[in-house]
Amino acid sequence: MAASELYTKFARVWIPDPEEVWKSAELLKDYKPGDKVLLLHLEEGKDLEYHLDPNTKELPHLRNPDILVGENDLTALSYLHEPAVLHNLRVRFIDSKLIYTYCGIVLVAINPYEQLPIYGEDIINAYSGQNMGDMDPHIFAVAEEAYKQMARDERNQSIIVSGESGAGKTVSAKYAMRYFATVSGSASEANVEEKVLASNPIMESIGNAKTTRNDNSSRFGKYIEIGFDKRYRIIGANMRTYLLEKSRVVFQAEEERNYHIFYQLCASAKLPEFKMLRLGNADNFNYTKQGGSPVIEGVDDAKEMAHTRQACTLLGISESHQMGIFRILAGILHLGNVGFTSRDADSCTIPPKHEPLCIFCDLMGVDYEEMCHWLCHRKLATATETYIKPISKLQATNARDALAKHIYAKLFNWIVDNVNQALHSAVKQHSFIGVLDIYGFETFEINSFEQFCINYANEKLQQQFNMHVFKLEQEEYMKEQIPWTLIDFYDNQPCINLIESKLGILDLLDEECKMPKGTDDTWAQKLYNTHLNKCALFEKPRLSNKAFIIQHFADKVEYQCEGFLEKNKDTVFEEQIKVLKSSKFKMLPELFQDDEKAISPTSATSSGRTPLTRTPAKPTKGRPGQMAKEHKKTVGHQFRNSLHLLMETLNATTPHYVRCIKPNDFKFPFTFDEKRAVQQLRACGVLETIRISAAGFPSRWTYQEFFSRYRVLMKQKDVLSDRKQTCKNVLEKLILDKDKYQFGKTKIFFRAGQVAYLEKLRADKLRAACIRIQKTIRGWLLRKKYLRMRKAAITVQRYVRGYQARCYAKFLRRTKAATIIQKYWRMYVVRRRYKIRRAATIVLQSYLRGFLARNRYRKILREHKAVIIQKRVRGWLARTHYKRSMHAIIYLQCCLRRMMAKRELKKLKIEARSVERYKKLHIGMENKIMQLQRKVDEQNKDYKCLVEKLTNLEGIYNSETEKLRSDLERLQLSEEEAKVATGRVLSLQEEIAKLRKDLEQTRSEKKCIEEHADRYKQETEQLVSNLKEENTLLKQEKEALNHRIVQQAKEMTETMEKKLVEETKQLELDLNDERLRYQNLLNEFSRLEERYDDLKEEMTLMVHVPKPGHKRTDSTHSSNESEYTFSSEIAEMEDIPSRTEEPSEKKVPLDMSLFLKLQKRVTELEQEKQVMQDELDRKEEQVLRSKAKEEERPQIRGAELEYESLKRQELESENKKLKNELNELRKALSEKSAPEVTAPGAPAYRVLMEQLTSVSEELDVRKEEVLILRSQLVSQKEAIQPKNTMTDSTILLEDVQKMKDKGEIAQAYIGLKETNRSSALDYHKLNEDGELWLVYEGLKQANRLLESQLQSQKRSHENEAEALRGEIQSLKEENNRQQQLLAQNLQLPPEARIEASLQHEITRLTNENLDLMEQLEKQDKTVRKLKKQLKVFAKKIGELEVGQMENISPGQIIDEPIRPVNIPRKEKDFQGMLEYKKEDEQKLVKNLILELKPRGVAVNLIPGLPAYILFMCVRHADYLNDDQKVRSLLTSTINSIKKVLKKRGDDFETVSFWLSNTCRFLHCLKQYSGEEGFMKHNTSRQNEHCLTNFDLAEYRQVLSDLAIQIYQQLVRVLENILQPMIVSGMLEHETIQGVSGVKPTGLRKRTSSIADEGTYTLDSILRQLNSFHSVMCQHGMDPELIKQVVKQMFYIIGAITLNNLLLRKDMCSWSKGMQIRYNVSQLEEWLRDKNLMNSGAKETLEPLIQAAQLLQVKKKTDDDAEAICSMCNALTTAQIVKVLNLYTPVNEFEERVSVSFIRTIQMRLRDRKDSPQLLMDAKHIFPVTFPFNPSSLALETIQIPASLGLGFISRV
Repeated sequence: MAASELYTKFARVWIPDPEEVWKSAELLKDYKPGDKVLLLHLEEGKDLEYHLDPNTKELPHLRNPDILVGENDLTALSYLHEPAVLHNLRVRFIDSKLIYTYCGIVLVAINPYEQLPIYGEDIINAYSGQNMGDMDPHIFAVAEEAYKQMARDERNQSIIVSGESGAGKTVSAKYAMRYFATVSGSASEANVEEKVLASNPIMESIGNAKTTRNDNSSRFGKYIEIGFDKRYRIIGANMRTYLLEKSRVVFQAEEERNYHIFYQLCASAKLPEFKMLRLGNADNFNYTKQGGSPVIEGVDDAKEMAHTRQACTLLGISESHQMGIFRILAGILHLGNVGFTSRDADSCTIPPKHEPLCIFCDLMGVDYEEMCHWLCHRKLATATETYIKPISKLQATNARDALAKHIYAKLFNWIVDNVNQALHSAVKQHSFIGVLDIYGFETFEINSFEQFCINYANEKLQQQFNMHVFKLEQEEYMKEQIPWTLIDFYDNQPCINLIESKLGILDLLDEECKMPKGTDDTWAQKLYNTHLNKCALFEKPRLSNKAFIIQHFADKVEYQCEGFLEKNKDTVFEEQIKVLKSSKFKMLPELFQDDEKAISPTSATSSGRTPLTRTPAKPTKGRPGQMAKEHKKTVGHQFRNSLHLLMETLNATTPHYVRCIKPNDFKFPFTFDEKRAVQQLRACGVLETIRISAAGFPSRWTYQEFFSRYRVLMKQKDVLSDRKQTCKNVLEKLILDKDKYQFGKTKIFFRAGQVAYLEKLRADKLRAACIRIQKTIRGWLLRKKYLRMRKAAITVQRYVRGYQARCYAKFLRRTKAATIIQKYWRMYVVRRRYKIRRAATIVLQSYLRGFLARNRYRKILREHKAVIIQKRVRGWLARTHYKRSMHAIIYLQCCLRRMMAKRELKKLKIEARSVERYKKLHIGMENKIMQLQRKVDEQNKDYKCLVEKLTNLEGIYNSETEKLRSDLERLQLSEEEAKVATGRVLSLQEEIAKLRKDLEQTRSEKKCIEEHADRYKQETEQLVSNLKEENTLLKQEKEALNHRIVQQAKEMTETMEKKLVEETKQLELDLNDERLRYQNLLNEFSRLEERYDDLKEEMTLMVHVPKPGHKRTDSTHSSNESEYTFSSEIAEMEDIPSRTEEPSEKKVPLDMSLFLKLQKRVTELEQEKQVMQDELDRKEEQVLRSKAKEEERPQIRGAELEYESLKRQELESENKKLKNELNELRKALSEKSAPEVTAPGAPAYRVLMEQLTSVSEELDVRKEEVLILRSQLVSQKEAIQPKNTMTDSTILLEDVQKMKDKGEIAQAYIGLKETNRSSALDYHKLNEDGELWLVYEGLKQANRLLESQLQSQKRSHENEAEALRGEIQSLKEENNRQQQLLAQNLQLPPEARIEASLQHEITRLTNENLDLMEQLEKQDKTVRKLKKQLKVFAKKIGELEVGQMENISPGQIIDEPIRPVNIPRKEKDFQGMLEYKKEDEQKLVKNLILELKPRGVAVNLIPGLPAYILFMCVRHADYLNDDQKVRSLLTSTINSIKKVLKKRGDDFETVSFWLSNTCRFLHCLKQYSGEEGFMKHNTSRQNEHCLTNFDLAEYRQVLSDLAIQIYQQLVRVLENILQPMIVSGMLEHETIQGVSGVKPTGLRKRTSSIADEGTYTLDSILRQLNSFHSVMCQHGMDPELIKQVVKQMFYIIGAITLNNLLLRKDMCSWSKGMQIRYNVSQLEEWLRDKNLMNSGAKETLEPLIQAAQLLQVKKKTDDDAEAICSMCNALTTAQIVKVLNLYTPVNEFEERVSVSFIRTIQMRLRDRKDSPQLLMDAKHIFPVTFPFNPSSLALETIQIPASLGLGFISRV
């Protein structure tokens, strides 16, 4: 197809424009051959007639389709020309904020003048290992390509970074070196990569300066070689510098600065160490104030100085050498302030004692007079004589400046040499990557010698670049077996010859420099004579005879000849150099040694630089003549030689090109100046690359990609099984001109414009299909709309007719209702009138009848009251007469009885005096005593009964007395009332008469009142109605307020719930963060441990080389014995045979731990002794208090006190004994410090073991004695038995049992003993044996006992009451505090009120939790103490049973005849334990752990069988109470598992198997620990299998840490297996065929999206997930743990997929979003099939799902922006903006995202607080937990397979 056929109507073209360089336009009609004018329509809306060039008749450049705009690679464009390149770069830079773009083999980097978050370590990890075309363009991609080619091709690489000043060359080179340092790492522990990076701040400070174009412009070129060893790790580096701009030291243009180091020194002048330099402000020095801009905005020179010094220290430059450098630099500044005064025209002088010169001489250590002399004079040597000639002021100033420049250049070289020595490595360099940071093409208004050298270097580099591009093109064509046609490309060899050939510009310049009177003018004339009109590239300006023009590859440059000779000579007076060489400052002469290198501050031995080429340079011989000759080399000659050496190095390497572009001259961020950009693109060779590519076949497609893209242009019959033949057939039909394409082996090559033609055909075909689809869909929509409207009309009719019918029926109902209402209303009126009349009549009758009845009632009442008064008066008179008669009769009886009693008394007195009567009475005295005793008892009982009756009678009497008294008072009151009533009767009669008169007046007044009442009633009714209305309104307001309050309460509740949920989530996140931090620390500890083991092995191999035949013990088996040393009761002793094989140094930690354990035991004994001592002291105090109360009986308690004091003394003596033994042990250990001290069999070891045994026994004895002492009082209580049978012992025993205080029991017991032992009283005064008195004393003591009990109960009640009062007080305080808090909360706004209440509730719950935790700890301690006591009692009981069996005499055993019986064999009842011998432990570990293969025998085992076996062995050791065996087995198990994982840690099945078994072992230790929390799901049999002697809680923590390490290792294995599959399967593979179209890929071929053989697909990922899941289930892993593993796997898949999506522009399209969502749905389906939807795995894919949705949603309006912001809550702002920037249409029907829409999204998301990090952390591991999962498997049913080889263990 001819190119002119593409110029049809609506085709878009580029036309030149003076402002925008190129402007877009659209054709208004088709172009026909022969047309001279094109009718165009510009984008701004204007029409234009574009005239074609009549000579060339070239048509304007066609514009690429929109789907190709913004491509990663410029060579992927259909039309390759300057406007297309410029537009593509502008779109990527301005719209997408992408600063990197590929142009074939060149990476174009545009300086954004803004910090971008695309250089973090996460980005480095994302690009590491990736193909260059698979990711978006980046400097890291170029660095990765160089690193990969170095390792793959074993060829040295170079990265050439070029560009203008301010384009970002130095930064790009810095990032490339950072990438190498991060990816490769260092081969040694010297941190070489840090040193390589640390060289940047040093070189920037001494070689960079502020210019008008760049604040940090490199004023020298450098080539850094980064050396690698055979494992491709950094071992060192070397730096070579080019053409330092020395003139900047003495002169700076306006708005420019000198080198940074000078300003850093001035900013740090106030530091103490810099006082000697006598510096000040930069404005005080001539060399730093010329530019007038001493400060760079945003840069702190003092901080930069600190960074420079820190970098010098890191590179090994000592403080003394650093101060030496600063002295020289300060001296240069002071030298610039030296002033000259003219004597005459040919001589000058320096003022005496000139301060700047004095300071310079002091700092340099030179003589002032000598330096002063040679600054104003020079020496001229002839053949015979030597003259000293004064010089003029101008010459002296130039000489001063030349000296300053020379000193700085020497210092610069010295620093570079020392940096190279610091980066030099003794290890042999295997390969290197060179980074060339060199100046780009420069052209200014005034160009001098520096610009000439820079442009000369760029000519050489451009030639090398052109040759390399041409070579790559040729290789590509030959590889695809396409006929090679020589492509014409620009060769700049003539320009290079003009500069460097014989009689070239440099040659003539050197020759003129040798002439005695050579000047710039004479040199210019020689140039004109030699090259003018002879070389087309050399021209002479019209208006100047001191300039020349060279046509470079980039542009024409005019050079001013002034200064060329001086700069090329670089003349410095020799006498001044000699003065400096004679300096006392040692460092200064080193700078001027030409034949030997300066002494390095880091090493005493001198070493040269690493050669740039593979063949080392020959060292120069030290001949004087040669040195003088070398010294006379000009700057141009030296630069040419170093440039040739550089080109040789680059030609010997594989180059990679980075072209840096400066977008504008004002340093505005993301501002694109088309003119400046085009100028730099032409200068840096990018357009040349485009031209070379466009000259051949620039567009290249693989056959599969072509078929996938242009399948729509094929018919079904054209599609064959052979894709290559199918493409050939189709192309022959579509493109008739066969010269427009070529078929290669794997690709199709197209001429420029052919892909655009194919895209046009494809777009036309799709457009026609779209029109047909639109036509059909629109017809269907309209038909559907018509049917919907018809249905709606029928529905409306139906509803209208129904409404009319309902209205008529309503009218009829209302008419009938009105008639009924009238009837009932009339009836109501008549009835109401009748009721009013009837009610009035009834009221009149009732009032009349009531009046008559009340009169009759009053009369009857008066008569009745009179009768009652008469009755009461008559009764009182009769009772008074009776009482007087009764009193007289009783008095007479008393007098008579008194007289008779006196007579009887007289008779009794006479009888009492007779002896016979006394004897008669004395005869039955004994019997009477017994009777009296009985009577006493009976009387006591009767007394008690009488007392009770008396008490009851007293109560009854009191109540009756009160009752009678009240009756009496009532009667008296009634009598008084009666008297008053009689008086009132008369007054009442008088009042009645008055009342009758008042009644008449009242009746008259009543009428008035009734009338007033009627009026008031009406007013009241009116008021009530008004109040009712107001009440109704108030009720409505109340209801509204109640509703509002309910709503507010509901909202507050919801807000509180939300806040509670948020705080709960936050607490969960904090918990996960803490757990993650702990597990990360554990992972780091594991890594360091492995590193330590590796280093130890290396040290062992280096120090002890094993002899042949010797088997070295594996160091991993016991590499960390002391790691599991605990402070529990488990003694730590290793197996003795295994110890003998290990070095003795490893035994020290274990025995020392035993020593520490012994110390802890002794401390516990001392604490126990202190507790017992406190208890004894408390008892003694109680005894003293009882003795104070019972002073009369002190001797009774003496025996018990003596016993207790004896016990205490015994305990104190035992304590002293233990302390002495401990001192002996310490002394024994301190006397011998050799390693054998703690070895088995050593004296200290034996003493240690003996003391340990004795201390354990003493501990048990002391615990028993404590228990005995605690139970002593109980035994004393049981010994209390009253001797007297007359007392009630059962009551006393119950009373004693009720006593809680031991002091009360002791006091009561003492009272009883004193009662029993008392014999001081004289009992014969009562009777012969004193029994009566004894009974009396017994009763008295019982009363005392009861009294003491009553007092104790009283005290306890008082204590309880006091406690309750305190509790009430605390509750009151709490109530007051709550009220205050409530009052404060009520004053707060609702949100703050909720927050305050929540905070208060959280505080309260926290305090309660702390209290409960303390109580739980106390209960745990009590439980453990009781368990130990129980063990002691069990041991005692066992000993007693044994003793009882031994006490049975043989004679008691009766021999019986034995009859033969049939004994059936009983099946053995196993206890769920496994027994093994101590020496078989290593064999057990070896067979069960080290040599067990998960894929072999372990497949057929019960899940977790090794864990069960190990636990059963631990159970047996616990049953034997063998703590050494338990500790040894557990330690060996843990170390062996670690060893297995270290050896086979890359095998998923092995890691999964041991993770499952470790968790099962951990669960077994919990399930059978005996703790109630873990025994809930156990059977009774399983509870019997719990551990009895040892608490292995600390070992559970160790196993948990081990399980965490295994889990993290499992995750790493998963990641390594899944990572190669994820990008290919989730992003690149087309799961839904034909959805995503393939776009041109350009030169950088990306991974194909079509599934080729060996390419991973989504099915590959699902198969791998199935494999992982089946293996974990087969190994019996806990379901919860499987869920966590699956969650981690899905997070890895989501994170890696999203990260690649964010770094690949070609993947951000609508169709790719559909592919991703389909792939995610397949993963969700897999989760549903495995019942893992609740594992949290789906939530980890949420960011990826939202990114896919973001690619598919509409992105135009503000509503779309709002929807995106609410939808993408799992994505960060940076990720959302990045996806929108990267969004690329694949078809013409899609639209790009506008910049305004992206800005709208950014404005809406500016308040969102999320991470600024762009990529997800794919290495993140969620914190793992191991929920308790008890096993239902009974231990006694487990059988050990013979395949395990564990025949040496037996079931118990």
